[in-house]
Amino acid sequence: MMKKIPVFVLGMGMGVALTFSATMYQFGPLGAQASTGAETFNQLKLFGDVFERVLNDYVEPQEEAELIENALQGMLTALDPHSAYLGPDAFEDIQEQTRGEFGGLGIQVTMEDGLVKVVSPIDETPAARAGILANDLITHLDGEQVQGLTLSDAVERMRGVVGTPITITVQRDGADAFDVTLERDTIRIASVRSRLEGDIGYLRLTQFSGQTYDGLDQEILALNEEAEEADVEISGYVIDLRNNPGGLVDQALAVSDAFLDRGEIVSIRGRTEAETRRYNARSGDLIGGLPLVVLVNGGSASASEIVAGALQDHRRATIVGSLSFGKGSVQTVIPMSATSAVRLTTARYYTPSGRSIQARGIDPDIEILQENLPEELVGLDTPGGEASLDGHLANEDEVERSGSSVYVPAEADLDTQLQYALSLLRGEETHAAFPPDPNAPLPN
Repeated sequence: MMKKIPVFVLGMGMGVALTFSATMYQFGPLGAQASTGAETFNQLKLFGDVFERVLNDYVEPQEEAELIENALQGMLTALDPHSAYLGPDAFEDIQEQTRGEFGGLGIQVTMEDGLVKVVSPIDETPAARAGILANDLITHLDGEQVQGLTLSDAVERMRGVVGTPITITVQRDGADAFDVTLERDTIRIASVRSRLEGDIGYLRLTQFSGQTYDGLDQEILALNEEAEEADVEISGYVIDLRNNPGGLVDQALAVSDAFLDRGEIVSIRGRTEAETRRYNARSGDLIGGLPLVVLVNGGSASASEIVAGALQDHRRATIVGSLSFGKGSVQTVIPMSATSAVRLTTARYYTPSGRSIQARGIDPDIEILQENLPEELVGLDTPGGEASLDGHLANEDEVERSGSSVYVPAEADLDTQLQYALSLLRGEETHAAFPPDPNAPLPN
């Protein structure tokens, strides 16, 4: 049996094509429950016939392996925006990203309408420094159209030798397209950063890579040491998940568990009851029960929403900011060979109160919007979330919402959401949602 890695992500001629089809026929009905054996065989024979016709009659010679890879990619991308076939380059990329270091421009990307869509820029990278925003569309790379490329092809072209430039053409909703020249760099992701804001500990989580929980633990210890040296007693913490696109599910569980003593963190439900799993917190709170505010916005997705939803449902934290992205599905990376894999959507996840976040998002307990939007972004800072993606997995409760602000000022004193969170923790602002009332009704 092939090992599954949770990311919480022919030969010659007709004879080879038919061998491929027969293999697919053997495995197709397992769990698919779609069509009868004869119908499935006929459809796969049709694939073999078309494959042979393309090889023999297309105006220009085609590589067999490339045709098969494109067919696999088409089958998977038609399912939803997050399923995909990962060839050698893409498989290596995803392994590098989960390790927390890779080369490139510093953007998490997906594909939308044939264009590269920015999910989130990564802090302190060429893309972030150039002002690239979540939901920007990249239409050209060094003057060449992105339309017609696969996501893997586009990513490969954006990568290159460190120090070399690339010009990307960006289309931002409601604005004229513009060019940005970026210099490639080695992207090392410090998934957790921290600083003291007076007597408040500030923890910024940029993504959920393999080192996120360890980084969180180390940064909390460092904050305590810094506070002791400054003769300051930390009175509360801010966890900043804004524009965090997610990552590994096990790291989201560990981060949630870091602030919870008991209870369910998240449940993951697949097609059958046997595929349902519930994950519970263990005793122990890294910050000893101190007050906690979590910041989210339209760029907070997936694993970020697991953490925000768990802390919200358990009344452990007050969620401040704007509606999150709404990616409530789980992808499993299934190796198919030493150099390739399938990233397949295998389940939905649910918060402890039973909410599906898919195409719906996490509502903040206190909605706070940025007040210092640059003039060039006015009216352009409400991009769509998961519910706006073509082919997205539907919300089972038929409640779908999409879109909220993704802008975060670089200067802390201009960051309306952060300053409000700090004021709450210091008692300078009051709100019925802070501190959370353990007897209040759960979100629905």
